Amino acid sequence: MESKVFDFIAREQARQDRNIELIASENFVSENVLRAVGSILTNKYSEGYPVERTSGSRGRYYGGCEVVNELEEYCCDQWRRVFKTDYHVNVQPHSGSQANMAAYLSVLKPGDRILSMSLSNGGHLTHGSPVNFSGKLFELHFYGVDANGFIDMADVRAKALEVRPNLILAGASAYSRIIDFAAFAEIAKEVGAYFMVDMAHIAGLIAAGDHPSPFGLADLITTTTHKTLRGARGGLIFCRPELAKKVDSAVFPGTQGGPLQHVIAGKAVAAEEALTEEYQEYIHQVVKNCRAMCEEFLRMGYKVVTGGTDNHLFLLDITDTGLTGKAVQDELDLHGITLNKNTVPGETRSPQLTSGVRIGTAAMTTKGYREAEFIAVARKIDAVIKEMQAKK
Repeated sequence: MESKVFDFIAREQARQDRNIELIASENFVSENVLRAVGSILTNKYSEGYPVERTSGSRGRYYGGCEVVNELEEYCCDQWRRVFKTDYHVNVQPHSGSQANMAAYLSVLKPGDRILSMSLSNGGHLTHGSPVNFSGKLFELHFYGVDANGFIDMADVRAKALEVRPNLILAGASAYSRIIDFAAFAEIAKEVGAYFMVDMAHIAGLIAAGDHPSPFGLADLITTTTHKTLRGARGGLIFCRPELAKKVDSAVFPGTQGGPLQHVIAGKAVAAEEALTEEYQEYIHQVVKNCRAMCEEFLRMGYKVVTGGTDNHLFLLDITDTGLTGKAVQDELDLHGITLNKNTVPGETRSPQLTSGVRIGTAAMTTKGYREAEFIAVARKIDAVIKEMQAKK
């Protein structure tokens, strides 16, 4: 029987082939990652953990897990190598959001206080949005950014001393500068809070040495395995060894049932790839490309939040153009350029409209783009925006 599903897949393949992909959270995986995720490992149930695990695991709840036990332990070992750490790692979370949920619940009770970056200033939905589980289960307090869009560490400390949170969270989904993990760790220590890092966006940069590492500073570290890590969609949780049992229990049976062994295989392939010199050079180029594109927008007179970038993304504040982020996103889609609308610090429009757009360079760097190509794309975006303004 022929399935209509493959028509959809073919159309999406065509879209990905022809479009210029600038969504900062997307990337293109290797053929080996696709092979692993599409493998017969999808057939296997494996609730629980390999018995060799040191976190107090009682093993699997199903038989026939001898191969996937080895696979999962191999995946854990590879990710420890990627980040040069002896932290415990759980590779089972189905997504970054589920990794965050399990990480919170490993050390917090509902109603406990979390201090994090607000969504409007660059944080993530799972960092305390009232419509998300994080905002529904916990008491959230937020630190902000200064007038230039940089994380205001004085505000972080003042808020921490005021609310005495149980956990302080660092990490963002739309922040273009280096995050001072050491300063966050010092504040967390001062107020007796757990320190957690969500490094989902910058994990690849940390692996390649293009961003300071949170390992050795944070108690808990979560990440997705796609984005700059360029792997299968999913999540990871790292933690200090003494929290291993709490983290494993929070994942299973706390928030998930059976792990997806075909996805764990894809995560393991991505870890192998991240250990190569080719990957390191790729990440270095991602950062160079982002800086070049950002500087071109500045040269053309655009306002960039923080005035530049240190990583794989930046935010254009298009308030002065008179256009909304949604309108620019929709129009660029018609021109084969894909990015996303995004709020900016001090946002006055709704999240459905926004006054900014977020631009990332990881995906098109995978396709071979270098500085010259990204500069050309910046000019094309500028031409589209000017045409939109002329029609107003």
